[in-house]
Amino acid sequence: MNDPYADMHAHMKECAAEAARVARGVRPERLSDPTPCTEFDLRALVNHWVLYTSHGLECRALRRPIPEPLAGRDFTADPDWAQQYAAQLDRAVAAWADPAVWEGEVDLGFAVTPATTIASLLIKEMAVHGWDVAVATGQRFEVSAGTAAFLLRVVEEGAEMYRRYDGFADPVPVADEASDFERALAVSGRDPRWSPPAAQARG
Repeated sequence: MNDPYADMHAHMKECAAEAARVARGVRPERLSDPTPCTEFDLRALVNHWVLYTSHGLECRALRRPIPEPLAGRDFTADPDWAQQYAAQLDRAVAAWADPAVWEGEVDLGFAVTPATTIASLLIKEMAVHGWDVAVATGQRFEVSAGTAAFLLRVVEEGAEMYRRYDGFADPVPVADEASDFERALAVSGRDPRWSPPAAQARG
């Protein structure tokens, strides 16, 4: 049977693999460093990223609330947090492997939203916050052209909603030759040229 959600699941799997790779490159001594998300230092950003894009992603597939104790957990306090994140990402991606999971809606507690919308937004979170973590730690977050085009579409469709709730800053101008992923970052209020302040100072 043809799976109409196969492409989105492939984008999810790709972004999860890249997120796991970037997480393994985060050194513990960098956890107090600044990030492109000015309200988060690296530790807070990683905890947000891990919570919603791995545990939250699986819970949405299973139509379960995120367990309350996870909301306040410092995942980075465990020296093996990156490995645990990778394993949880694998579980979350596997939970979305069944095409039936993409059907219907997800009750978020404050709203009921189509499962495809929730999955798309969480893939976007995985990638844009993955980029935040990557550039804050001197790494790159790279996606294929197809996934980049998907992310740009998700960001453009959700930008007004995110700005209404202060989730995105104002869009950032980019060059005509910018890639789709750079455009997605820019629409979300991120500067694709961002680098840590220390690196900026070194010029």
